[in-house]
Amino acid sequence: MPVVVVGAGPTGVTAATLLADYGVPTLVLDRWESVYPQPRAVHLDDEVHRILARLGVAEEFAAMSRPALGLRLLDQNHHTLAQFDRDPARSRHGFPQANMFDQPVLEELLRANLAKRPNVELRGNSEVTGITQHEPGRVRVTYADRATGTEHVVDAGYVLSCDGANSIVRAAIGAAMEDLRFEQRWLVADVVTEAELDQWDGVHQVCDPVRAATYMRIGPDRYRWEFRLLPSETAADFNTMATLRPLVASWVGDFADDHLELARVTEYTFRAQIADRWRERNVFLLGDAAHLTPPFIGQGMGAGLRDAMNLAWKVAGVINGELPEALLATYEQERKPHARSMIGLALAMGWAMTAGGHIGNMVRRVVAPRLRLIPGVRDKLTDGATPRLHESALVIKSRTPRHLAGTLCPNPVLADGQRLDTLLGNSFALVTTTRPLAFQLAMLQEHGVAVHVAEPGGELDRWLRRGHATAAVIRPDRTVMCSGHDVWKLCAAIPGFTSSARARGALPPIQTS
Repeated sequence: MPVVVVGAGPTGVTAATLLADYGVPTLVLDRWESVYPQPRAVHLDDEVHRILARLGVAEEFAAMSRPALGLRLLDQNHHTLAQFDRDPARSRHGFPQANMFDQPVLEELLRANLAKRPNVELRGNSEVTGITQHEPGRVRVTYADRATGTEHVVDAGYVLSCDGANSIVRAAIGAAMEDLRFEQRWLVADVVTEAELDQWDGVHQVCDPVRAATYMRIGPDRYRWEFRLLPSETAADFNTMATLRPLVASWVGDFADDHLELARVTEYTFRAQIADRWRERNVFLLGDAAHLTPPFIGQGMGAGLRDAMNLAWKVAGVINGELPEALLATYEQERKPHARSMIGLALAMGWAMTAGGHIGNMVRRVVAPRLRLIPGVRDKLTDGATPRLHESALVIKSRTPRHLAGTLCPNPVLADGQRLDTLLGNSFALVTTTRPLAFQLAMLQEHGVAVHVAEPGGELDRWLRRGHATAAVIRPDRTVMCSGHDVWKLCAAIPGFTSSARARGALPPIQTS
């Protein structure tokens, strides 16, 4: 078996789907028979929605999700300190910038989509009990059928560990979590009601060192509240609407308890951790197995999907003999600093909500309304773009100060009505303002590279000019590998990668918008 994926949550299923689309047979093992039924993650951004589009489920996700209008910071009396609006129709990636959803429904969608791939098998009730790299380039996975107790052994070329915060694979390879010194106990409550609560349709963050809180509308009839627990409290203290009401009263108003169904109430310990290493030879850590992010900016699940998007095409290229094995080192080089940066942003939001006592409240009253006046902070809170990837063998920075390498390319609607991602497919691509010469086009075609000539004055033309470039090499994960003015030099940097073209049965065409 070329690849074994351990864990069939969103990260594992995304990785398996991407591998399947590159023609790589994959076995997915999960200790549960079916999707975990309780809601957990409830938010993903437009960058991650773009990954879902790559999987082929953008329309289905849009139908089951709800765009959010932004972020509102409230004081302990629920007075608005600041509001950061997001326009659901404005996004360089083609999707709403903030999307609320019910995780079990998303997981069912992802699994149904995976089942359409003939070269993937998902085995539930399968608990991994051992990982050994018994010979160069081979990983032996031992797992037990939880229903019968029967033990099985499978040898794989690569193992992707997507088995969560308590990862057995991480323990097996001797990796350890670095504690980033954040741990808080929070109450999480999900309420279902047909009543219209008549609240602003974005995320509400209550900044209060005593009782910080978050409110979000997840769907037409589903709402989520999160409250920081006091040391003496547990979730059992709030397991009825009557006992929960004092916490949610500001949002539910006069609606009677019998109009509000408490679907779930539980306690979570929010932590910030990152694995000291994400790889041991042919075993890789992804998702919560590699990093834990407090939920204050809604990036926990999305970080795992970013991991899968970054790694899957590289593994496929190595397996198919087109990319050198050394390029797999770029996964941790690129993703670990990005994950650490996002954890840092979540920690900053967490401390802003909860730190400082009475003095902290006074500071928030002064500072929060002025955050939108600070360009860098305003952009992070309203645009939501995540940091560029660090330099690697697949992120080649130019000497220009506003280079594009490491950032995601836009995904505009082109002249024929399709988005750029649809035209570029799953291979490397060259986006350029000038049509390459015939011999350059022939070389690019031979290497499976899609070519798109940007329309003068269009969004892609403007994007390249802002980056002081006339052309950019786009990786299969839509990250810019390099950019500049010398098309021949850029073309020479593109590695051969025709896996996606072979999987489709044709090489990518040349497109002009």
